[in-house]
Amino acid sequence: MTKRPISVTIVSWVYILAGIVGIAAHITEFDLRHPFSNDAPLALVVRLLAIVAGVFMLRGANWARWLAIVWMAYHVVLSSFHSVPAAAIHALLLAVFTYFLCRRPANVYFTDQMTEQGVV
Repeated sequence: MTKRPISVTIVSWVYILAGIVGIAAHITEFDLRHPFSNDAPLALVVRLLAIVAGVFMLRGANWARWLAIVWMAYHVVLSSFHSVPAAAIHALLLAVFTYFLCRRPANVYFTDQMTEQGVV
């Protein structure tokens, strides 16, 4: 069993915390009487996906690594409609997270986990 790289652990926990904080921030916007009157349900689903990606990256699921990268790419596109600084920050985070999730130690970790689970 390959030891999880510290970079994968840190990135995973950033996603989990971002999801939790996002859900806490958006939950007040959710109205059960009119659940689709705003974007709150979509925001909650997107934040839940961050938590799922983080948890399953900790467990070594390769698909979760790619979900995390796509999740951040989505935020780059989304934030580009808001402001240039927000898009720049998300783009920087995308680059940093992608770098750490695609480095050799992370590749070995995710590949070894797939082998142990009988996927490869």
